[in-house]
Parts: sequence; C-alpha cells; structure tokens
Amino acid sequence: MTDTTVDTPLAALLTNKRRVSALKALGVLTVADALTYYPFRVTDPVPVRALAEVRFGEKMACAVDVRALRVTPMNARRGYRLEVLVDDAPTAASRAMQPRTAALVFFSHRKSYVDWMASRLRAGLQLVISGDPSTFNDRLQFTHPDILTVAPAEPPAAEPQLAFGEPAVQPQPRLRYDVDSVAQGLARATRPRPVYHANSRISSEHIHETIDQVLRLLAGEDPFAASLVTADSAQFGEQFTLGEAARAQLAERIPDVLPESVREGKQLMHRAQAFCAIHEPQSVADFKRAIGTMRYEEAFVCQCALLMARNRAATSNAYPCADVQLRDGYIERLPFALTNGQREVIDAICTDMGRAHPMQRLLQGEVGSGKTVVAVAAMLQAVGSGHQAVLVAPTQVLAEQHFHSISASVGERVPVHLLTGGMKLAARRKVLAAAASGEPCIVVATHAAFSKSFQAPNLALAVIDEQHRFGVEQRETLRAKSERDPHLLVMTATPIPRTAAMTWFGDLDISWLTELPGGRKPIRTFVIPEDDARVMSDMFWHIRRRVDAGESAYIICPRIEPGEAEGEGGGEPDTPELLDAAALGESAQPRAPLHAVMEIAQRLQSLPQFGGVRLCTLTGRDDDATKAQVMADFESGETPVMVATTVVEVGVDVPQASCIAIFDADRYGLSQLHQLRGRVGRGGTDSWAFLVSRAEPGTIAQERLEVIAGSLDGAEIASRDLELRGAGDVLGDAQSGGRSSLKLLRVVQDAREIADARTRAQELLAHDPDLEGHVQLAGAVLDFTRGNERYLTSN
Repeated sequence: MTDTTVDTPLAALLTNKRRVSALKALGVLTVADALTYYPFRVTDPVPVRALAEVRFGEKMACAVDVRALRVTPMNARRGYRLEVLVDDAPTAASRAMQPRTAALVFFSHRKSYVDWMASRLRAGLQLVISGDPSTFNDRLQFTHPDILTVAPAEPPAAEPQLAFGEPAVQPQPRLRYDVDSVAQGLARATRPRPVYHANSRISSEHIHETIDQVLRLLAGEDPFAASLVTADSAQFGEQFTLGEAARAQLAERIPDVLPESVREGKQLMHRAQAFCAIHEPQSVADFKRAIGTMRYEEAFVCQCALLMARNRAATSNAYPCADVQLRDGYIERLPFALTNGQREVIDAICTDMGRAHPMQRLLQGEVGSGKTVVAVAAMLQAVGSGHQAVLVAPTQVLAEQHFHSISASVGERVPVHLLTGGMKLAARRKVLAAAASGEPCIVVATHAAFSKSFQAPNLALAVIDEQHRFGVEQRETLRAKSERDPHLLVMTATPIPRTAAMTWFGDLDISWLTELPGGRKPIRTFVIPEDDARVMSDMFWHIRRRVDAGESAYIICPRIEPGEAEGEGGGEPDTPELLDAAALGESAQPRAPLHAVMEIAQRLQSLPQFGGVRLCTLTGRDDDATKAQVMADFESGETPVMVATTVVEVGVDVPQASCIAIFDADRYGLSQLHQLRGRVGRGGTDSWAFLVSRAEPGTIAQERLEVIAGSLDGAEIASRDLELRGAGDVLGDAQSGGRSSLKLLRVVQDAREIADARTRAQELLAHDPDLEGHVQLAGAVLDFTRGNERYLTSN
C-alpha cells in the first residue's frame, strides 16, 4: 500500500483480524501506536556456531545446506508438519570439523502456512538459521527456528529432489531470497532482537513481525520481504538498506518532530532512523541511542506543551486583588507565628494576585506544614478586594472541616458558605443564590462546585486542595464560572520530587513549604508483621495505653465490607488504588483477602485490649449526617478509636490523635502511606504509625515499607516511590505510567534531560511562541495535550 501513513488504522493493513484484535487489546490501533509500542529490552547478540559445536540450552546461529524436506500430516492431532533436513554449510569455520545433520521442524494447523514455508525452500539451498537446539529421537533438532534464505551464486540448473528420496510433484516457483550472502545472513541473525510486552493472545515475535511490516509499508516496500536491517551501511545510518527513494519516503512519512538545531545539538537520530533502530536494532548500542532519542523527544514535546499553556494563561484577564487589610487582620489574630516558608509563599501570592492576569501556582507542602493557613490568607485577599473565592476539597469530611475551621477563624467579617452534593435542597439553593449574586464571600465546596448550577460571576480565586484528586477539565470548568479567569492556587501534600513537579505541573509556578509549625514532633513508624501474634498484641496494648491517656487512634483498612473483590468499590471516594502482586515483586499465589472496616471493628471489640473502649467507623458510603456525627464524636474523644477507610487520608485534623495502624500497608503507595501517617501527631504529642503488613520477605513490598519506616522526608519518599512503582502511580487516580503519552520518560532518572529540554523549549518558544515555523512539533504538542488532559497538564 503506497498511501500508508502514521495515522492509518492497522485494521486497514492487516488481514489477520485476530492479530488486529489482540493488538487493540494492547492499545495498538494505528501505525503510530505500533511504532511507539516500544520493546522493553533487546536480547543479547546470538553466537555463531556450527552444528558440530552445538551447546544445548544456548541459542545459536549457523549457516546450513538444505538436503531434503517433506510435509506430512500429523496423525495424533489436526495439523501439518514440515521437516527440513540440513547439515553444516562448508564455511571456513566448519571445514575442519566433521559435518553434522539436523532437522528443522515447523508445525501448524494451517496447511497454507506449511505450504508457504515449504515453497521458500528447496534442496541445495543455503540457509542461515537461528534458534534453540534440542534432540528428538537421538537427532539434533531446531523447532520453529528463524530462517533466512541465501541467494545462490548461480541459479540452479535443474529442479532437485524435494522429499526424502521422492521426486517433486510440481515445479517449484521462482524463489525470492532474504539475503545475498551467508555473511550478510549471519550478521542479521546474530544481531539483538527486541522483546515486547505481550500476552496470551499475541507473542512478542508476532508484535515484532507486525511492526516490521508497518515500517516496510511506510517505506513503500514489500512488507513480506526480508527485514529492514542488514549489516550494510546506508546514507541514513546503519539501520537502513532501503533504496534512496524508500529512505526518502520513510523520512517523509515519519517526519522529525524535534527542530533540526535541537537534534544536532543533542546528537540525536532522525525520528525514522530511531524507530528502525528500536524495532530492528543492529546493536545494543544503537538501540539505546534510539531509545534516548525518543525519550528526549517526549521530554521536549512535554515541556513545549506546558510552557505554551503557561504563556496562554498569562495573556488572559483576571480580577486584580490588591486589598490586603482582611488578610493582615487574619494573620495578626492567629494564635501562632507563621513559619518563614508560609510568609514567603503568602507574599508571592499577594504579588501574583495583584496583577490583571491570573496567578497559576502550585503549593506543595509536607503533611501539617500549614497550607490551609496560606489558602485562607489568599482567599481573604480576594474577598477584601471585593470579590469571591472558592475552596474545593476532594471529600465531604474535609470540606466540612475546612468550613468549620475557616468560619471560626474569620468570624462574622466574611460570609463563608458550604456547598456539598448531599445538602438539603433549601440550603443548597441558598448557597447557590449567594454565589450567583456576586457578593464577596468564601465558598467551601466538594465536587458540587463543578456542577452547572454553581455560578460565581465575581470569582477571583479558586483554591483546589489535593490537586491530584481533580482533572484539568474540572479546573477549566471553574474558570468558566466567572466573567474573568480566576487566580488559581492548587495545593497538595502528596510529596512530589522537583523533577516530577516540573513534568506534571510545568505550567504552574511552584512553591514548597518544607518547615513544620513549631511543636510538631517526629512520628515514630514501625512495620508490624501481621503473622506475629505477640507483636500485634503489643501494638494493640500500646494503642490502649494512649487511649487511657486521653489520646485517640485511627485504624485504617482498604475495604469497607468483608468479601469485596479488589476491583470493587472503585466508585467510592475512599477506595485506594492498591498495587498488585507483580508490582510488589511477590509471587502470583493466591493471597489472603484484604482487611475490611466492618471486619476489623468487630475483631477489635472482641479483644481484651479494647474492653470498655467505644469504637466508631467511617467510610465513604456513610451519609452526610452520619459522617458529621462520627467526626464530632471522635474529635470530642467520646469514641477515641476510629476504624476507617482512606476517607481520612487528607486534611482531617484531630489534635489528640497520636496513633495510626494501617492494615495491608504493603499494598499502598508510599505517598499515600505518608499522607495517612500525617493524620497523627498534630497536637504536639508523641505519635506512632504502625504499618501492618503481610509482605513476603525480600520483596519490593517489604523494601517499600522499610523506606517509609526509615524516613519522614516526603520528597525522598516520593523519589523512592517513583523508582519502585513507576511515574504515574505516585499521584494515583488514572495516572498510571502506562496510560499516558509518556511511554519512555522517567521523571527521576531523566531529571537532567527534562531540565535541558525545558531550557531549549524556552529558547525556541521565545522566538516562535506559536510554533508556526515548526509544524510537526506543533502537531505533536497538540496530540500530547489531547492525550494527557487528565494526566499531565497541571494534574
């Protein structure tokens, strides 16, 4: 097909519909998807040995002569068998050895395949084979080896015998040969082979075969001819043996995305050359260089997209907020002194909000570092300037807590409204009317702020708490609520390394709160093996002693009800995204079911350690009234032990809580464990975190728990989490590394490349802000932005 492009669906190219379906299940639907379905490694080069030098258990390549072949039906089961009798070709290496005979065996239930294989071969033909040797009936055998047919120096004079002692039934067709010489064939057979993530429906070899066909079609070549790469050199590098026209067509259909100046400055491959070096590597070094090229391309496109989004936001209009009288009065009345970090961030926000274009700032702070105080100060600056502010929290529990604490701290000077999805209709309408009137006020809301019924025409500031819980589409929805774009402050306690923040939040100014308010003590963290009954008993007795001292404790479970499968409850706001056995380095053996809130609550009530102690439960399924009552009883100390899901993960602030025990801790991400641990020790008391685990010794899961037990540094924990889990999972939600356009970029290991890409992208955009002179790059940026709306751009 001469009209194949990178946008062509594979279904239009492949006749094998089962393969099309299998590739679709892997997310490979188009030619572009196939080219960017990267192998995760390449095999080592295959050694060349004669048949007489065979080593069983080791793959080998060699040159052989075909002596005879035959096709026979298999009696035991349906299908056909092609057996090819070969012996050592008389190469210089093998002349000194005694020749050895072997059989090449191919099985298939389709006779058409066996006939096609047989049609490629004839007695007297030289082959280069590559495969794993074995024995059958005391004879050397290769089952389904890779074969390359070698063109003879002169065409055969007459048709030879085909079968073992039997004449040919019909004339053989004119053969097409894969390589021109044995040396060329051995060079190809021994080179590294790419290995792809496959499944039971399609093998790595078939994925490789499909991508090879796609590259040939793009080059205008026969997709069923020999593979693209040989040892011959060409103008386009070691990867190509295509003709001049084919090379030009491949480069035209796979145009470079990176500007030529960037590619030359970094000594990177052309994009078409890189794809061929990845999927048909001549050497391991070529493969690594090609992967490096595509990895840098991802970094450059990512940074261009984020910088362009940042530049666009800088040109829109916002309400300037310069009156800081309300803000300063609030700060003066605080019962504690602000940390230096809080003062610096508040000053930076003040400067940003005083401008007529919207602030875009990410505030990342350790658990308990005082982000809420900064947010309230910013909202009072907006209200004091005659405008509205909205704070959006991910859960109703946190929204209600923010509402009560903000109302208490600002008094009657500023109207503060609560908007949640579970409110009674009359109360909800009252809040919606107040917001729609444009009166200066603060609205604390859950996801209800994104509904069409919520309008705030005078909205000057939007604060989003725990940014990773919301998509960029929801953030854009808030912008549409006002007559001008609101200033934006997004906050997260999820520890994010600076390089990761540069990648995920590159269109925002980033501030870090690293100081903890005075009085906070380090949280002592212990890993508790659940199968050690004595240690578990000691942990419960310790919690009882803290309760008797007037303190409180959280008991966290990943499930609500016993018997829930791991995939259930995904719609609940407190359902954690747990890691599977493969990600944790454990065996695939069936494991004990995850602990549930109701099960653990009953278990604790039956233990002597909790005799006479009132327990409460809190989950995302509880109605609003129940949640409010449970939190009130827990905060007052009436029910000092709370058994809950991760609904308490963010923002819940109970000063007397000093202990937290997290069941199935080995199944959580480190950043989530760090968040949960931050629920205790907020009142200046000594505090403890117990990570109850069933992790197998020596696994990644065990290593992960040792990381969090040994560190209170959120940035260090996040870096280790990225290394052990992969980039996307750290932020949770739908942000797994395998589900974004970032297929190669690693935000920790590639920190220098990301920084370099950002610098070069800034230089390019300074001269060409709309990329009018770089059409391919502009298209890649647009595709990247569309593909990552829920993942990267400030999400």
